[in-house]
Amino acid sequence: MEPSADERRALAEDLRRIVGRRVLDPLDILFGEDEPSGADERLRERLEVKSRTWADVLLGEDDRAAAHLAIRLVSTLYPGDAPFDPPAAWWATPLGRAVARRAGHPAATAVTVSVAAAMLGITRQGVHDLMRRGKLGRTPDGAVTTESIRARLSPRAATGPRTTRGDRE
Repeated sequence: MEPSADERRALAEDLRRIVGRRVLDPLDILFGEDEPSGADERLRERLEVKSRTWADVLLGEDDRAAAHLAIRLVSTLYPGDAPFDPPAAWWATPLGRAVARRAGHPAATAVTVSVAAAMLGITRQGVHDLMRRGKLGRTPDGAVTTESIRARLSPRAATGPRTTRGDRE
């Protein structure tokens, strides 16, 4: 299923906002008044263009390029010494949905049922149901494999019509 123009636009806007807030805004603070006039505007204009390009890659046909970009973005935008562990609400953002679809969870091969539910946009009961029916992979300790989540979210993995968000089969 081809991503809609609205989905591309929302992802590009989300990327522009996050990169602006996490990268460009701190640079403005650090550089203060020392930067030549117009430097900030040029960076923000470049970010506008790059955000659309990144959205095209994340929603495009090249799975490898999309996964690589998703991991680069997450590691750049959310650096830290601990593994990447976003709050559940992050997975519902345009960037969170794109990362889940293209890279699974960038820092884990398996996640809890709660995280899987957030990544899939369904309830924990829905995840349990999908696991019971063999639609999601599980580890011996009961965690959900991120590869099975990614495959389930991949537009190329879809066969047949999808039902409502809470009833995905």
